Amino acid sequence: MIISHDVAGSGPAVVLLHSSVCDRRMWDAQWQPLIDAGYRVVRCDFRGFGDTPLADGPYSDTGDVLALLDHLGIEAAALVGASHGGRIALTTAALRPEAVTRLALLCAGIPGHRPSDTLRAFGGREDELIEAGEIDAAVELNVESWLGPEADEQTRAHVRRMQRHAFDVQMEATFGPDREDVDLGRITAPTLAVAGAHDFQDFRDIAATLPTLLPDARHQELPWAGHLPSLERPAETTALLLAFLGESAPAAQ
Repeated sequence: MIISHDVAGSGPAVVLLHSSVCDRRMWDAQWQPLIDAGYRVVRCDFRGFGDTPLADGPYSDTGDVLALLDHLGIEAAALVGASHGGRIALTTAALRPEAVTRLALLCAGIPGHRPSDTLRAFGGREDELIEAGEIDAAVELNVESWLGPEADEQTRAHVRRMQRHAFDVQMEATFGPDREDVDLGRITAPTLAVAGAHDFQDFRDIAATLPTLLPDARHQELPWAGHLPSLERPAETTALLLAFLGESAPAAQ
């Protein structure tokens, strides 16, 4: 199965990978500006999110992304990943280094990360609410936990819709994604590791550590951001991404 996706534009390929709090709609504000800047832009929904149905057997999100690239005839692309999407971007770049031209990671996870007590407490509370059938409360927990102080009510409502849809779909899930063991040392793509000053410390630490793990990576912390900067200050985040992507001119796909 090829996961649900949108593709538009022409030029070097850029693939947008969403957070597990959201789906591909989280990139609405970045979509047209990237196309207008001369990129062929792809955004997709992981299984159990947006328009992609649940899996009926074992799978990996990374495998789905690589299958999508092959399906679209994209030999190499820049990957922009938020949170869970950032972890998938890193895994993809480690498994197929030649397929990734640049990595822009927004508050990314990392393969093998052991969550802090604070992050585990969040996950435990979320599980409790879901098991008690308090789905609306679980949605609100996510909205309050992942969005920073810059998020307005329209943004909160947008995240609320995406998270509620994911919960509704995933209540029926039988299979979850496989977790790949990867060697990040295989990554060759220039990398921008962005953190939010109002995010969980786990993600701030991951972003700060990536330059010590990758051969060509730099760290930037946004003093205004929570966990989802592309939604909290869309225009500023779009400008940041365009500046980073514009540092190279890979061959069009």
